[in-house]
Amino acid sequence: MAVVILMLATGVVATTAAWLGMQLLQREYGRYRVTFQQDAVSNLADFFVFLDPAQLWGANVSLAFAAAGLTLLVSESLVIAAAAGLATLLLPRCLLQWARHRRNRQIEEQLPDLLLALAGTLRSGAGLQKGLQQVCLHTRRPLSQELGLLLQQQRMGVSLAEALDALNRRIPNESIALVVAAIKVAGDTGGSLADTLEQISRTLRGRLQLIEKIRALTSQGRMQAWIMGSLPALLIVALNMLDPITMRALWTTPGGWLVLGVVFTLEFIGISLVRRIVKIEV
Repeated sequence: MAVVILMLATGVVATTAAWLGMQLLQREYGRYRVTFQQDAVSNLADFFVFLDPAQLWGANVSLAFAAAGLTLLVSESLVIAAAAGLATLLLPRCLLQWARHRRNRQIEEQLPDLLLALAGTLRSGAGLQKGLQQVCLHTRRPLSQELGLLLQQQRMGVSLAEALDALNRRIPNESIALVVAAIKVAGDTGGSLADTLEQISRTLRGRLQLIEKIRALTSQGRMQAWIMGSLPALLIVALNMLDPITMRALWTTPGGWLVLGVVFTLEFIGISLVRRIVKIEV
């Protein structure tokens, strides 16, 4: 009788835990879907790419299932296949964030030359809007896209201050904020905007040179982090090719899965710490 009660209690606990796990998984899935769609639409709009968020989510889920199925065929491990599917599901957001950061850095690198050209246009007697139009024609993407959108907003009736604030929200970095503040202050006080822009251009150019120097000096540390981080994965692949029978326990047993989880967790922590050490804010 005690055995029956124990079995019933175990079944009830297991069923309750499975139900709670499914509820939690469903809630987190819905939350991530909403967040993914919102972030994807917002980030792609910054690149002037407009797509249906539902289609983006469907493509992402399909790609994740395909990656999980392919990994299952190769490794014959449900845990590794689930990890591959989850990584594929999270990958697009990481790629979008990386692309957005790269685009903002390109804009920051283009900004000093644009400010010098705009200052020269203002010294020739042109107004700010006319100067922006002339400079935009000779500026490469992505900065020309942002200037074109700013000018289009002005043609639609948006004030210059509101258009500049929108530009600062789309590109949230210190350089754009400094330029926006200088233009707004010059418009309110009537100061020499050309001199101000030239001074800001020299300041930004010096800042970019300092950033590139720091990046060059810390490049060795970043490379060492990636090399040391990739060595365990390369070693596992090499050992699996040399002795797949012995390495099978690493892929098919709970102990092996635990070892893999610990290894990749420590690798992630190590790479993150090294990147924080070599990342110097200017």
